[in-house]
Amino acid sequence: MNIAIIGTGYVGLVTGACFAEVGNNVICMDVDKAKINKLKKGILSIYEPGLEEIVKKNLFSGRLKFTTDLNYTIENSEIIFLCLPTPSKKNGNADLSILFSVVKDIAKILRKIAEKSEEQIKKFLISKSTVPVGTADKIKEMMDKELEKFKEKVEVEVASNPEFLKEGNAVQDFMFPDRVVIGVNNGEAERILRELYEPFVRTGAPILVMDTRSAEMVKYTANAFLAMRISFMNEIANLCERLGADVEKVRIAIGYDNRIGPKFLFPGVGWGGSCFPKDIKALIKMGEENGLNLEIVNSVYEVNERQKKIIVEKIKKHFGKDLKDKKIAVWGLSFKPKTDDMREAPSITIINELLKLGTKITAFDPVAIPNAKKIFGNKIKYAKSQYDALKNADALVLITEWQEFREPDFNYMKTLMRTPVVFDGRNIYNPEKLKRLGFTYYGIGRP
Repeated sequence: MNIAIIGTGYVGLVTGACFAEVGNNVICMDVDKAKINKLKKGILSIYEPGLEEIVKKNLFSGRLKFTTDLNYTIENSEIIFLCLPTPSKKNGNADLSILFSVVKDIAKILRKIAEKSEEQIKKFLISKSTVPVGTADKIKEMMDKELEKFKEKVEVEVASNPEFLKEGNAVQDFMFPDRVVIGVNNGEAERILRELYEPFVRTGAPILVMDTRSAEMVKYTANAFLAMRISFMNEIANLCERLGADVEKVRIAIGYDNRIGPKFLFPGVGWGGSCFPKDIKALIKMGEENGLNLEIVNSVYEVNERQKKIIVEKIKKHFGKDLKDKKIAVWGLSFKPKTDDMREAPSITIINELLKLGTKITAFDPVAIPNAKKIFGNKIKYAKSQYDALKNADALVLITEWQEFREPDFNYMKTLMRTPVVFDGRNIYNPEKLKRLGFTYYGIGRP
């Protein structure tokens, strides 16, 4: 099939590369000329395991193309995926201005094609961006209005196909999905999308077909529920500390309950990223606009904002309120392992709070330092290695649980640090082991 991907962020680039990987002809379009010029050479602007390999493979095979030309993209594609940013506005609403602007541009292009051609034109416009419920209907209304004079000649079907890609595991998630959700209201789009996704569901993953509004709601509901599990465990962790219980033992025990399961129960310094914060704020706003106060969803967000500062309170309690000139080493800056994404990362809140207290920060992250420099500039120092960050440090704060941080050389760490104090924001270390080695250890929800 001939596919267009509008937008080459995480979702767009992964989607385009994976569709090309199974034999489709894919054109990825973006207005960012610098990004597209790099992609034409196989150079990615994001870090995502496994993505660079399939981008280069399909780029050089000719199945994957990159362009800034929207006219060329629309003219040469039958199926058009909208993978555009929908950031939060100040009031929490999703900002759909970029999405709707592109929709209007596509309509103008289709009008021009219709004026020049005598043939019937059929396009499938698929919304893959996370958008408020009812957006597909608005896109359809916009298309119908813009193409009113050519309705006998041009047919555009609009569908919703939300993405469920975890950063750091996005390629695997796309190639081997848990499920594929398709939102259609009528027409041929269901058949086209079923055929398109057939190579990815051969092992039995279901294709779930529903109306567009339900499909749009699925993504928000899934993200809010997963965020709720983490925020709930963070509250339980804070209570465990007060009561002398160990949240890690509690987490493991309840995870064996088949009704609960073990995933998304890990307490820590809070969640971040491009999806959870944005989607939860949008869900809250959708409730408000429809006369509903989503109390649980509101609490999920509020608990997470407080949790980001928990580790700062532990540091203040250990050293006292005067932290001026204390040197703090930070391991991990991205919002989760296996990505360089720092959007809404807990590290931003934690580091900014520590800077307010006068601490000196030296940070290390395997891939996120270039993005961190855009945020912090020269307010903090950037280490060349995890051990380099520890030199003369008064404490280590672990924020992101990268694999290389899990089994460090603790004896060597002691020789580097001024005082061997560890604030483990992800509970990846054994408190008893660190105590035996002479460290002072603070975790999340541990006595």
